[in-house]
Amino acid sequence: QVQLVESGGDSVQAGGSLRLSCAVSEFTQSRYCMAWFRRAPGKGREGVAVIDPEGWTHVADSVKGRFTISQDNAKTLFLQMDNLKAEDTGMYYCATRLDVYWCALNTEYYNNWGQGTQVTVSS
Repeated sequence: QVQLVESGGDSVQAGGSLRLSCAVSEFTQSRYCMAWFRRAPGKGREGVAVIDPEGWTHVADSVKGRFTISQDNAKTLFLQMDNLKAEDTGMYYCATRLDVYWCALNTEYYNNWGQGTQVTVSS
C-alpha cells in the first residue's frame, strides 16, 4: 500500500499563491498516475490535475492557466496554485494508481489517497 501525505495548505487572500506537496512512500512500479483532487464545502470530490511518469499532464478547465502539476525524481507530487480564487477553497487530496498505462482524472480510477490538506481563499 502506497502512503501519501499532503502538506502546504493554508489560508490566503484571493489572487495569492500556494504550493501543495504530496510525499509518496517508495514504490518500484514504473507505470503510474498521480493526481490532485479537491472537495469544496458541500460538493463532491473533483479532479484538478494529473501527471504520468513521462511528464504528460492534464489540468481541469476550472484551473487551467492558474494551477500547475509537477513531480520530482523522488516522485514527490506538487501543485503550484497561482491567482487563487474563493471558489478554489476546499480540501485538496493527492492520489495515485500503480501499474497502469493511461491516466484519467476521475475519482473512481484511483485506489491510493492521502488525508488531504485544507486550502481557504478569502475574497
